[in-house]
Amino acid sequence: MKKTFKIDVDCANCAAKMERAIEAIPGVSSISIGFLTQKFKIEAEDERFDEIMAEAQKLCRKIERHCKIYME
Repeated sequence: MKKTFKIDVDCANCAAKMERAIEAIPGVSSISIGFLTQKFKIEAEDERFDEIMAEAQKLCRKIERHCKIYME
């Protein structure tokens, strides 16, 4: 499944760290976080998509405390 979400991320360095951390989640095929565009693009296994997104949100908040992925 491929999806794009809005994300609140405050710096390009943090976005790059988030990408590296999320790439390591099993089931993630690709991830792109655009600091300037505030876009979070992910491709991941359909069966585990919700679980992967929950883990991605936790990882983002570890890197940048106020980060939020808008999954609505």
